[in-house]
Amino acid sequence: MTTEPPGSVDLSGTFAYTWDLVGDPAAAERIASLGVGAVVLQAAYHSVRAMTPYHPAHRTVHATHAAAYFPLDPHQWRGRRLRPSPPGWAVDAPDRFGAAASALRSQGLRIEAWLVLTHSTAAGERAPDLTVRNAFDERYGYALCPAQPEVAAYAQQLVRSFCERHDAAEVPALMLEACGWLGFEHGSHHEKTAGADLSGGCRDLLSICLCTACRKGIEARGGDPADIARTACRTVDAEMRDGVRAPDTLAESLGERAAQALLRHRQFVIEDLTRQLAAVAPGRELLLMADGDPQATGPDSGLDLSRFGGRATAVVLKCWDDENRAVARVEEAVRHSTRPVIANVSVLDEHPAHLTRRVTRLLAAGARQIRYYHAGLSSPARLRALHMANAQQAVRATAGAVTRTTEGAA
Repeated sequence: MTTEPPGSVDLSGTFAYTWDLVGDPAAAERIASLGVGAVVLQAAYHSVRAMTPYHPAHRTVHATHAAAYFPLDPHQWRGRRLRPSPPGWAVDAPDRFGAAASALRSQGLRIEAWLVLTHSTAAGERAPDLTVRNAFDERYGYALCPAQPEVAAYAQQLVRSFCERHDAAEVPALMLEACGWLGFEHGSHHEKTAGADLSGGCRDLLSICLCTACRKGIEARGGDPADIARTACRTVDAEMRDGVRAPDTLAESLGERAAQALLRHRQFVIEDLTRQLAAVAPGRELLLMADGDPQATGPDSGLDLSRFGGRATAVVLKCWDDENRAVARVEEAVRHSTRPVIANVSVLDEHPAHLTRRVTRLLAAGARQIRYYHAGLSSPARLRALHMANAQQAVRATAGAVTRTTEGAA
C-alpha cells in the first residue's frame, strides 16, 4: 500500500539543514539556483558537527544532542521518558524549520521534512532500557530499539507533533530516517573500533538487538534468542581473538531458522511502525530511507522490499558507495519493490567530475529521481557539479516525457 499523493517522486531534490538558511537571506535563492525542485529540510535530527561555508554569521555548527527544530507542545510530552530536546546552537529562532521552509517556499521549492526517529544519544541516556542490547548484553546508547512500545510511541508522537504544527499543504512529504534499528556502526566521539578489522558479517552479528522486546518478537517467530546470543558471541569472539572470519550472512552464522525468525521480527516491527506513522500523518507522502538488504541496520532500514507491507510512497536508497554497487542496488530494488525508488546521492564523497555519470547511470537503472546530499555542506565546486548533474537529469526527464507523449499519440 502506498501513501498518496506521490508527487515527490517527480522532482529532484537536495538536503539542507535549518541553520544553512535561518539568518542567511541569500541561502534559499542559492539552493533554488541549483535547479532542484524539492528540499529535504531537517525537522528532527541527531547530533552532528557541520560546516556552514556560506552563512554570514558562522562557519561551523556543533549540534551537541538530537533535537527537534520546530516548537513542541510540552503538554503532549508530559510524563514521557523519551522526548526531543530543543536546539541551543547556531541561530535563535522559535521555529527554525518554519523559518527555513518559508524562505524555500518563497523560491517555489517543495519542502520534505527530514525526521530522524530512533537515533538519539540524549534519549538513550534517559532510558537505557529502551536502547539496542547486543549479544554480549551491552547497550548502544545512541540507538533506540523500535520494538520497544515506548520507542514506537515516541516516534509516533514526534511525527504527530510535526504534522500538527505544519500542515500538508506547506509540507506534503516526510523523509523518514532511522525507522528501524541502528546497529554497531556509529561515529561515536573519538571512535576506536577500526583497528579490530571486523568483517561485515561480524558487524552484522554485533548489530543484533536482544533486548526484552526483541527477544519476545524473535520467539514469536520461532527463534531462540538465547541460542542466537550464544552463537553470535562465539562467532564474534572467534573472529576478534582467533582471526576466524565470520560468515557473510546471518543464515550462515546463526542457522537458517534463527536468521529468518530474526529478520521476520525486524520486518514486522518496521512495517508496523510505518503504519503507525502514516496514521498520524494523513495526506502526507512517506519517503522511507531503506536498504534492500534485510540484514542491514543503520539509518536506512533493512527490508525485504519484495514483501514490504508497510506504508511508504517511495523508498529512498543510499547510493554513496562504489558506483557499480550503487547501480546494482537500485536495479534490484526496482525489480523487487512495487514503490518508486529514489536514489540518495552524496555530493560530498563523490568526485565532482563523476557525479553526472553516477546520476545518469542510477536513472538508467530505474531510479525515479535523485536526492542530492547536501546543499549546505558542499564546496562551490561540488555545488556546480550538483547543478550540472541535475541539469542532465532534467534533460533526460524531458526527453522521456516527449518519448512517452509521442508513443501515446502513435
